[in-house]
Amino acid sequence: MSDRQVLFLDYDGVLHRGGAYRTKRGIISSDPTHIKLFEYADVLAAILAPYPSVELVLSTSWVKGLGFNRARSALPAADLRAKVVWATYHSRFHDAYFWDGMARGILVLGYVNRHRLVHWLALDDMDDGFDDEPGRPVHCDPDEGLGDPDIQEGLKAALYAQFGEMR
Repeated sequence: MSDRQVLFLDYDGVLHRGGAYRTKRGIISSDPTHIKLFEYADVLAAILAPYPSVELVLSTSWVKGLGFNRARSALPAADLRAKVVWATYHSRFHDAYFWDGMARGILVLGYVNRHRLVHWLALDDMDDGFDDEPGRPVHCDPDEGLGDPDIQEGLKAALYAQFGEMR
């Protein structure tokens, strides 16, 4: 069993409202009323500040579209980028060609099992595939993301419950 503390992180519907897609000009929001991508990155950084040992594993589809390094580099907060250690997706995984059709929870649980994680949470706007893991996914409304104060408080409570005392 591993003593690592891991938060699986999705981007779309979590760190910004709605989704995003690639264009020739770069990545843009799928909702023209929500122009700023990663609008809640600083919120997550502040919530995680008391937990310096928590690692981030990217569970976002951005990794498949951009690759791990570019997806990590897209995070505007340096303290969040520094916490990112890996992703649930890698093209060398035996199930990589199934990834698009797999529930997010299945991908996360695959990583959890491979790395024998005991202490982990997932921050996502999708909760499919987490059926046997109540309390592990912190679910965001994709139209609000981490901009919702109730979700922020829920994440703080889940971090405390899973990772214990703050520093």
